[in-house]
Amino acid sequence: MDNDFEEAFSNFLERREYDEAESALFAMVRIAFLAGWKAAGGEPPLPQKIFELISCDHAGLQTCEPDIPIK
Repeated sequence: MDNDFEEAFSNFLERREYDEAESALFAMVRIAFLAGWKAAGGEPPLPQKIFELISCDHAGLQTCEPDIPIK
C-alpha cells in the first residue's frame, strides 16, 4: 500500500469510533464463545472484580507516597 493509505488507516485506528467498534466486536466474540462453551457443557466463568481500591491503612503501608513522582 502507498503512504497515503497507511497514514489514513493509522488516523482511522486512532479515532474513538474505532475503539468503540473494536470493543463491540470483542464483546460479540466473547458472547459467542461463551455460548459455545456452555453448549459444550462447560461451566460459565464466575464473575470477578476487575480491580479493587484499597486505602493505605488496609494495605499495611506507613505512608501513601507514590512510587513514581507526580509532576
